[in-house]
Amino acid sequence: MTSADTSSSGITSVEAAPDPAGGATARGRIVLVTGLSGAGMSVALKALEDLGYEAVDNLRLSLVPALIRQADPKRRPLALVIDSRTRDFSAQSFLDELEELRRGAELEVSLVFLDCGDEVLQRRFTETRRRHPLAEDRTVPDGIQRERALLFPLKEQADVTIDTTQLSIHDLRRILSGHFRRDAQAALQVFVTSFSFRQGLPREADLVFDVRFLTNPHYDPDLRPLTGLDPAVAARVESDPDYPGFFRNLTEMLRPLLPRYNQEGKSYLTIAIGCTGGKHRSVFIAERLAAWLKEQGLRVNLSHRELDRQGLRTGGQNGNGITGNTAAGTVANHPANHQANHQANHQG
Repeated sequence: MTSADTSSSGITSVEAAPDPAGGATARGRIVLVTGLSGAGMSVALKALEDLGYEAVDNLRLSLVPALIRQADPKRRPLALVIDSRTRDFSAQSFLDELEELRRGAELEVSLVFLDCGDEVLQRRFTETRRRHPLAEDRTVPDGIQRERALLFPLKEQADVTIDTTQLSIHDLRRILSGHFRRDAQAALQVFVTSFSFRQGLPREADLVFDVRFLTNPHYDPDLRPLTGLDPAVAARVESDPDYPGFFRNLTEMLRPLLPRYNQEGKSYLTIAIGCTGGKHRSVFIAERLAAWLKEQGLRVNLSHRELDRQGLRTGGQNGNGITGNTAAGTVANHPANHQANHQANHQG
């Protein structure tokens, strides 16, 4: 592991170099996942399994050493979820086991902590009608607070802390992939997303750019029902006299930053482009920026948060050949997004 990194997204991490895909590696990799019940640990474990990790859920701490000896994480990395459901769980025992694992020169051990806001956790337990593991004799809010206090020492020692309050399932999988993918290609992966300021900033964003100063197609009745993916909207935004200079300055600012991020070992970067409604200007600029980044030889993923939430786009390949991974159904079905999206009076 290398130097610590704290991004504006609220994701605190210590970057680790990716393992080569397949075959034995110089060091075995183990990812320990813990956190608050309802914060997405099952999703995280499935995501790591899809990345090629051997995944084990709810393992007793006393069995971890035997499993590691048997599993051979040098051949295939190992992902373990250990949380308050575990029979012999205690924060101190967990930390003792973590320290013991890290003493071994043959293992690279990462601790991932999943956090989430109390209100969202309560809603998730209410909607699923599941019992909180620490609320057998108390209310769910009391169980959440008890668990938060119990796990605080683990959060303090975590290499990667992810707040899933406003993340979709796709967002969580993407972040974990950025940290723990196994491919040998260490190049920076860039995620570009458009969004509406009225719906809030994307928590995962590292860089945020506000394009509300550009001409707003919403005020043209013919363009209002369209999106930034439509040529007519693109032409209107491009006709703004300030657009050429803005986009040129944006790319010139990013040009020297991107290789430095890569040199520092940052495995992924999220760039968010925002306007009022997240439908016109931000979508067009995000499309243009993603295309430019791809021209620079970078791996690029593109999504449009508000279009996906409203079912106006289903992901896949867009006109620029950039992969859009946020499927509308995936976002809409995630518990964190069950609240109705308030329609902005002025779309952008």
